[in-house]
Amino acid sequence: MTERVGAPDGDFIAMLVEYLPGQRWFSAKGQSLGPDAFRILNRTIIARDFHDADVEQVLLEVATATGRHLYQLWVGWTWHVPDRVAHAVIGAADGRTAYDALADINVTGLLLTSVVHGHDFGPGVRAISEADVAVDTDAFGLVIGAEQSNTSIVYGHSSILKVFRRLDPGPNPDAEVHRALYAVGSRHVAQLYGEIVGPVRDGSGDTETTFALLTEFFANSADGWAMATASVRDLMSEGDLRADEVGGDFAAEAYRLGEAVAAVHAELVRAFGTAVAAGAELTAILDGMRAEAEQAADLVPSLAALRQPIRAAFDRAGDHAASLNLQRIHGDLHLGQVLRTLDGWKIIDFEGEPSKPLAFRRGLHSPLKDIAGMLRSFDYAARGQTINPRTDAQHRYRATEWAARNRRSFCDGYALAAGSDPRHADSMLRAFELDKAIYEVVYEHGHRPLWEDIPLQAVVALTNPGGTA
Repeated sequence: MTERVGAPDGDFIAMLVEYLPGQRWFSAKGQSLGPDAFRILNRTIIARDFHDADVEQVLLEVATATGRHLYQLWVGWTWHVPDRVAHAVIGAADGRTAYDALADINVTGLLLTSVVHGHDFGPGVRAISEADVAVDTDAFGLVIGAEQSNTSIVYGHSSILKVFRRLDPGPNPDAEVHRALYAVGSRHVAQLYGEIVGPVRDGSGDTETTFALLTEFFANSADGWAMATASVRDLMSEGDLRADEVGGDFAAEAYRLGEAVAAVHAELVRAFGTAVAAGAELTAILDGMRAEAEQAADLVPSLAALRQPIRAAFDRAGDHAASLNLQRIHGDLHLGQVLRTLDGWKIIDFEGEPSKPLAFRRGLHSPLKDIAGMLRSFDYAARGQTINPRTDAQHRYRATEWAARNRRSFCDGYALAAGSDPRHADSMLRAFELDKAIYEVVYEHGHRPLWEDIPLQAVVALTNPGGTA
C-alpha cells in the first residue's frame, strides 16, 4: 500500500473541485468540472509532523475543454488550523484540514533550506543547489502578488522562489535560460541559486521537470511598467511642456533598456545558437500569424472589419522578407518583465507565453518578437492613461508623443548595442507587432472592453503601410 498523508484521493478531489476554480493560476475558470475531470498523478510526502502539519507535493491532472492540464500543489494537513494559514484552507475530511502550504512560513522556510542544501525529498523529487550560493536561510518567506500561473515567495532581501503551478513535462525555460545566461556572464539576469525538480509522466515515460526555481531577488528595484506609467502621468500634468522637457522623461531609460535587451539577445545566441528561417519555414511562421488573425477576426467584430488590411499586411511582410534569423528569446517581453536596479536593467521571467506548449517556448524564434512586445508595451503605458472618454485632445496628443519618443529611444539603444537596427526589418517587425496587437484586441474584448480601442488603434495603424502604432 502506498504511504500517504491526508485524505484519500477521492475525498481530496472533492475538495479541489470547489477550491481550484477560485485560484488565479487555475486556467479552467468558468468551466463546469466534476470530480471525474480530476486525476491525482502523484503525492510525495515532503515532511511529517512538521510544526503540527504533514506536508505533501501533489501533481494533479485536470481534463478541460481545452485539453488536459497539469498542476502542482503543495498541501499541508493539520488537525488544528493556525491563524497564519486560515486564509488558505482547501477543505476538510475526517477531522483534518488541508491548506495551501505555500502560505505557511514554516513550509516556505523548509523549501528554502532544502534548495540551498540540495535536499532529496524522494522518490525522485529533489532540490538542486548551485555552487557558491549565499542566501539568508533565516529570512521569512512571504508570497507576493497574484500571478497568473505561478506562486512566488520572497525571502527577505536576498532570494525569490518561483513555484510553477502549471506544469509541462520537462525543464522550464525560466530555469534553463537563467542557468545559460548566468554561465555566459550576463549582467542583466538574476543569479540562479537552485531548483526543485522531479519526474512527471508523459507519453514516453518519466521526464525530469522543473517544479520551482530559486534565484536572486532584486530588492529596492522598480519595474518598468510602474516607471513608464509614472513618466506618462508626469507628462500629462504638464500641459505646456514636451516629453523631453518633463522631469520624469523616460527616454533615457528606454534607451538603456534597448541596450539591455540587445545584450541578452546576443548572450542567448552564445548560449543556445541560432538558425535561419527561409522559404517554407518563413512562410510557415507568417501562416501561423495569419491563422491566428483569422481566428481572432471570427471572434471580435472590430477585427472582422479589418480582415482584408490585416491579410495584406502579412502578405507585405512575406513579399519583403527573404529570411529571418531565429534564436532563443524571452518570448513574453514587456515592461512588466524588466526591473530597474541600482546597476542597470534586469530582465526576468523567461518562461515564455504560458499558454504555449513547452516545445514552442523552448524553440528558436525571431528576436523581433521580443522587440515587438516591448514596443506594444510602450504604447499601452501611454494610451492606458487616456481610456477615459472625457480625456481631452491635448492629453491624447501627449500620450501619442510619449509612446513615439520612447519606442524610438528603445530601438535606438537596441540598434547601438546589437549593431543592427530592428527598424530595418520594417515589414517583418510590423508583422510581429501586428500579431501581438491582434492578440491584445481579443484579450481586451473578452476581459476589459473599455481598453479594446488601445490595441485596435495599433492594428489600424500597422495595417497602413505608412502608419505607425
